[in-house]
Amino acid sequence: MFKIQEIREIIKLVDSSSIDEFVYEVDGAKVKLKKNNVIVTETVAPKKEVVAPVVQQSAPAEAPAVTPAPAKVEEAPATATSATNDPSLHKIVSPMVGTFYQAPNPDSPVYVKPGDKVGNETIVCIVEAMKLFNEIEAEVQGEIVEVLVKDGDLVEYGQPLFLVKAE
Repeated sequence: MFKIQEIREIIKLVDSSSIDEFVYEVDGAKVKLKKNNVIVTETVAPKKEVVAPVVQQSAPAEAPAVTPAPAKVEEAPATATSATNDPSLHKIVSPMVGTFYQAPNPDSPVYVKPGDKVGNETIVCIVEAMKLFNEIEAEVQGEIVEVLVKDGDLVEYGQPLFLVKAE
């Protein structure tokens, strides 16, 4: 079965893409999304066909929960745009679409915070894409000025993650 967070991420990715229909099936569980001004999700378990209507009824309740998420995604670039206007600051950008994490696990301290010095190979965060955790390096020497993304947020390709005052 799919986790709610996985379904929400799929909905965000499909919504921001140019495709009109998306079908994903794993171990007999199936998610089908169509874009016709309404997002429809459908989860079907092969052994329990009686459960499928209950899951379908809960899908519209999930859609409003997802609706505020794009607003958050839109707010982040607006904040980033105002902060990134300073040409003296270097932007560390996301090399892929995925989920941004500031620490290797929830119990660990964050990799970097504003005021920290970084080198070219300093790991600043992790971007998870398709269950792969990709360590992102600073690729510049300097001081972290601002973290532009919140832990657990979905990030886009090329989206600024950090502002660095390069040395």
